[in-house]
Amino acid sequence: MYLSLEHITKKFPGRGQEGLVTAVDDVSLEIGKGEFFTLLGPSGCGKTTTLRLIAGFEFPTDGRIMLDEQRLDDVPPNRRDMAMVFQSYAIFPHLNVFENIAYGLRIKKLPNDEIRRRVGGVMALTKLTGLENRMPNQMSGGQQQRVSLARALVVEPKVLLFDEPLSNLDAKLREEMRFEIRDLQRRLNITSIYVTHDQEEALALSDRIAVMNRGKLAQLGTPEEIYERPRSKFVADFIGLANFLPVRVESVQADRVQVSVEGVSLQVSPIAQTQPGESALIFIRPSDVKIVNGGVTENVLPGQVTKVTYLGEKFDYRVRCGEIAELRVQTDNPTRYAPGATIRLHFPLEHAHLIGAE
Repeated sequence: MYLSLEHITKKFPGRGQEGLVTAVDDVSLEIGKGEFFTLLGPSGCGKTTTLRLIAGFEFPTDGRIMLDEQRLDDVPPNRRDMAMVFQSYAIFPHLNVFENIAYGLRIKKLPNDEIRRRVGGVMALTKLTGLENRMPNQMSGGQQQRVSLARALVVEPKVLLFDEPLSNLDAKLREEMRFEIRDLQRRLNITSIYVTHDQEEALALSDRIAVMNRGKLAQLGTPEEIYERPRSKFVADFIGLANFLPVRVESVQADRVQVSVEGVSLQVSPIAQTQPGESALIFIRPSDVKIVNGGVTENVLPGQVTKVTYLGEKFDYRVRCGEIAELRVQTDNPTRYAPGATIRLHFPLEHAHLIGAE
């Protein structure tokens, strides 16, 4: 594997130097050459510390980091053949666009002709051609982020690191830059590690995602695996909208599990391993719950509408199912149900998954 983290742990002194705080707890990852890999999680989950360990800004308390068969544990940042794109852009305010991008090449003392060639090439890639003499205070946030990206690319690193690079941009520009970054990464086939707390951003950009929680690796997989088959309530709840319905396991088969809720039996797809008699949770996305009338009799649970919100292309319903849960249902069905209406909710087997109770 091109880049690997093997049982990495990082501890910092606690407040007042009392005890130690574990920021990263026994994390192991393998990242392939040319892969776009994202570290995703809430604030304080350890994702930024993990990125800083890879970059060499911090050193692990335990474990080791390998890049292209070279051990990096005590190698300083300037010798790791990596470049980072920062959240704050970190471009020099006294240098124009060309000199900002060329800075790393001048440090390496490359010939002027080589510098001009490489800077010109990366400016074309990042849509900055013609802005060579522009100063940072004359540029928009999106242009400044392109300069930061170009400066990282021009040194031709083995690994490109992103520390929440789009969080300072407005929503529309953030979406545009997201696709530009992914397109560039694919064209250059450069190994990239991206840190974000934005689930949509992670799903759109990544080949694989590592979801982190409290310093640990909660789940590793493709965007589709993370979104459609989360292994825990934390992952399901953090990635997109989710419903959780407490149930009791009645019987277990290879491809389905029968559960009971409010005296009704339902069949769901297993993710977690459970045994009859155990408590568990049904996980299902609001868009996957179906409102049905007659005809459908299996996997149906009655409920009462408590709230209706019009979202333009669809309705968002809050539905109380007995005493145990209020579910969220999003549907483009033109029939509108008023608060107080009794409706029947269908849980399709392929979308209703059983996860362990937490």
